[in-house]
Amino acid sequence: MFQLDSKSHLSIYEQVIENIKELIMTDILAEDSKLPSVRELSKDLTVNPNTVQKAFKELEREGYIYTISGKGTFVSPKDDITTDPSKIAELQGVISAAYKSLLNMGLGEPDVRQLVVDTMNEADSSFGTAARKDLKGKEQKK
Repeated sequence: MFQLDSKSHLSIYEQVIENIKELIMTDILAEDSKLPSVRELSKDLTVNPNTVQKAFKELEREGYIYTISGKGTFVSPKDDITTDPSKIAELQGVISAAYKSLLNMGLGEPDVRQLVVDTMNEADSSFGTAARKDLKGKEQKK
């Protein structure tokens, strides 16, 4: 279930975080399901327990998981997940830069739009649509 990629540009700590986020957002890890302990997960991944502990603290800070002392760590309801506005702004800048670069390469706007749709479809096949559906639902509530 949990996998690390030794060739990834992300650190082990970041990979643990992103892996757990993906499992939660695609409903592979259901709300209130128990996560492996820090010791178990660090042993399974053959990483330092401090790395897993640091990842768990970050995930808890962002609302993805919660801990009950003496019981373990569990998946939070999706409504508890906080979206970092600065991270969204940062990624929006990345998207904007990519869009401008594609236009500067000579692609027309319809081609760029199709490329975006194709990229989203490809991402959906590897990540699932749960995260986008959840985000769409949150946008409609505003």
